[in-house]
Amino acid sequence: MEAEAAKMIGAGLAAIGMIGAGIGVGNVWASFINTVGRNPAAKGEIGANIWIGFAVTEAIALFALVVALMVLFS
Repeated sequence: MEAEAAKMIGAGLAAIGMIGAGIGVGNVWASFINTVGRNPAAKGEIGANIWIGFAVTEAIALFALVVALMVLFS
């Protein structure tokens, strides 16, 4: 009984990393929109960088999800 409760608490704590990733993705896109709003000609130059930043930030959320599932179902 206590082991199940500990697993649930551990999985919940591991899933907290997804909150930070969500905030990070929001910051990435907000910066992109702000930059393009100030200088529309820069859209092509930073287009690849925005997708790399998004992918890396989203990967953090996936890692947190995998760790939470590993804790929950181990």
